[in-house]
Amino acid sequence: MSHERPWDAFAREKLIKIFSEKSLIIDIGGGLRIDPSKNNRCGAIHGLDELSDMAKKVDYKILDKVADFHPDILGDIHALPFADNSIDAITCVYVLEHVEEPQKAVKEMYRVLKPGGYCWIEVPFLFYYHPMEGYYKDFYRFTYDGLEYLTRDFKRVEIRNHRGALATVMNLLPLFSKKTRFFELIDKLIGKEGSRQTSNYLVFCEK
Repeated sequence: MSHERPWDAFAREKLIKIFSEKSLIIDIGGGLRIDPSKNNRCGAIHGLDELSDMAKKVDYKILDKVADFHPDILGDIHALPFADNSIDAITCVYVLEHVEEPQKAVKEMYRVLKPGGYCWIEVPFLFYYHPMEGYYKDFYRFTYDGLEYLTRDFKRVEIRNHRGALATVMNLLPLFSKKTRFFELIDKLIGKEGSRQTSNYLVFCEK
């Protein structure tokens, strides 16, 4: 883990905390990419290869609104099919920009979490347009202030940027998209690594 980027270190700490401390974990949209048989994407996020093994030791379920990718549970994030205060933890990775009513979605996640339950959210801010035809549209982007408001009911919220200012700009350019390591180094040197002019945000909430 040498030279681990701060946002990846934050994700590692929080996701391992979730899978170590909670038993029933719902992955809305399958964004953790743990099970390729139930997702349209696979591969470790934030370099967390160990999540696949950790998921086998808990009751880990993928929820999606359509059956196309064989989720464990069919359900709409706007009306989650769970009782109040019944779920230990929820992950919601790059989903909220694709749903029509993100405020309603966050309230639903809050409703079904047990007191002390964890919610992990990843959303884009300065990021390119990325719908998936026939599956989801691309509606929204989220600022730091917007995320503070969306998660205001939780008793504890931590928000971390993902990419500094210069790397964010370069990620928007086709030539440099996903090839931003050099510019991340420059951001660190010029004090822009923690900028709120960022590609995405990572959010850890406790109910």
